[in-house]
Amino acid sequence: MGRTFTAGLAALAAVLWGANFNLSKPVLADMHPLTAAAARFLIAALVMAAVALASGARPPFRRHGRAYFLLGLVGIGGFNLMFFYGMQSTSAVNGALIMATNPLVTALLAVPLLGEQPSRRHMMALPVALAGVSAVLLGGGAGLALAPGDALMLGANLAWALYNVLVRRLMPPGSGIANTAGVMVMGALVLSAAAVAAGAPVTLPGPTAAAALAAMAIGGTVLAYLFYNAGIKALGAGRTALFLNLVPVSAMAIAAIGGAPPTALQLTGGAITTLAVLGAMMPARKSPLPA
Repeated sequence: MGRTFTAGLAALAAVLWGANFNLSKPVLADMHPLTAAAARFLIAALVMAAVALASGARPPFRRHGRAYFLLGLVGIGGFNLMFFYGMQSTSAVNGALIMATNPLVTALLAVPLLGEQPSRRHMMALPVALAGVSAVLLGGGAGLALAPGDALMLGANLAWALYNVLVRRLMPPGSGIANTAGVMVMGALVLSAAAVAAGAPVTLPGPTAAAALAAMAIGGTVLAYLFYNAGIKALGAGRTALFLNLVPVSAMAIAAIGGAPPTALQLTGGAITTLAVLGAMMPARKSPLPA
C-alpha cells in the first residue's frame, strides 16, 4: 500500500469522523447517550469481527488482550462517553472545532509518554489554536462560561490524543484488521458495561436515527478506524493527526447542507485553529548547504 494511497485513506477517515458530529444529533434525539455509544460499537465490533474472521486475521487476545483493553478503554470507551454526552449540548461545528486542536494535544502528550520533544513551532502554535477555539466557545452566547457540552468535548479531545500516543506504544505488530477488531471488541464491552452499570434505558431508534446510527457504526467507526490506524502505522501519529484538520471542514459542510451554516465567529475561529495546526505540523524546510 503506497504512502499516497494511505494518506488518502487517512483523509477519508477524517471526513467520516466529521460526519459523525452531525449524525449524532438524530441518534441522541431517540436514544440515551450511553445506549447510543454502546449500540454504535456493538454494531461496529460485530462487523469488524466478521471482517477479521473472513480475512483470517484473528485478534491475538491471549497475547495482547491487555493492550486491546487499554486502547479500547481510552480511545473508544473514554472518548465516546464524553462525545455522546457532550454532543447533547453543543453544536456539530463546535465539537469538530475542538477536535481540530488534537494534533497539537497529541504532540504535547507524546513528550512524557514517548519521550518526543515538541518543536518550537508546536509550542508557538498551541496558544494560537486555543485562542481560535476559545473565540468560538466563549463567544457562542455563554459569556465567559464554558458550556457543559464543550467542556465534555475538550475531555473527549484529550482522550483521543492519548489514544493516538498509546497506539504507537501498545498496538501489537501484525494485521491492522485484527488489531482494529480487538480494540473495537474491548471498547464495545467497556461501553456496554458502563451502560448496564448506569441503568441506561434501552430504546429502539426511529428510522432516521437508526440510519444515522448505522452510518456512524459502519462508515464513521469500522472504516474510519481501519483507515486511521493504517495511517498511523505507515505515516506516524503526528503526520496522520494532521488530517484531522478535515474534521471541522467536513462537519461545517454537512451542517450547511442540512440547513445550519456556520456563523462568522465559527468560520473565523476555525480558520485560526486550522492555520495554527497546519503551521505546526508541516515539515520544516531544510537549511541550505553552505557554498
